[in-house]
Amino acid sequence: MQGAALTVRDLSASYGPVRALRSVSLDVPEGACVTVLGGNGAGKSTLLRAISRTLAFHGGSATGTVHFDGKPLHGTGADRVVGEGICQVPEGRQVFARMTVEDNLRAGALGARGDRAAKAAALRRVHELFPVLAERAHQRAGLLSGGEQQMLAVGRALMAGPRLLLLDEPSLGLAPLMAARIADTIREINSQGVSVLLVEQNAALALKLAETAYVLEVGEVTLSGNADTLAASDEVRRRYLGVVDEDAAADAGRATAEHPVLTRWEDTP
Repeated sequence: MQGAALTVRDLSASYGPVRALRSVSLDVPEGACVTVLGGNGAGKSTLLRAISRTLAFHGGSATGTVHFDGKPLHGTGADRVVGEGICQVPEGRQVFARMTVEDNLRAGALGARGDRAAKAAALRRVHELFPVLAERAHQRAGLLSGGEQQMLAVGRALMAGPRLLLLDEPSLGLAPLMAARIADTIREINSQGVSVLLVEQNAALALKLAETAYVLEVGEVTLSGNADTLAASDEVRRRYLGVVDEDAAADAGRATAEHPVLTRWEDTP
């Protein structure tokens, strides 16, 4: 599997009269892992839906441009987007609960390019990443634990052989140990050349996985840059990493000396 570059420019999205995104621009370089941070209602899921062309299914519409591997995606159907190599793992997993694990994985390959041999190879790779899915192939997906369902959701997306994987809150509702296992899997997938756009409220996890980060607030990109630099910012730590003020103050001198000032929030109360 080889990744491909994603370019988003001036993307705005609405649900009827409600504006969810305002002129969002971002880049996912080939083979990179990029994260988008933000609280509830920031527009993170809307961003992924606009990229995967599923926004209309949720009653939304978008303007702006999205290019993948140099090709424009605006006007392209969701099924063709999958065929181009973009797969989304939705928030809340959304597996087919009454279907077996095996049938869920087969469903993921329906929009994929490639012959039967390619799909068989994709299934073997999913089983290598998630052995429990092979063990429970004939079990109904709804009977899996939350963590196992998240594995299935990721595995289902991988069955289409994506070059870009869109992940919407993959750690949501998971115990810390299971969240760490999912993070390790994302790192492994990315190391194989698959580009990743990761939406997460768990900023600590996301900033460890990503090379570049964007912060969304009320539908706008308010900050972007190197993930390590943002992780060292006092303001990011206070807002998204749960660092109390006294801890941030204790090493403020070191952070200021080693990292550039984030002027966007200099005047923030």
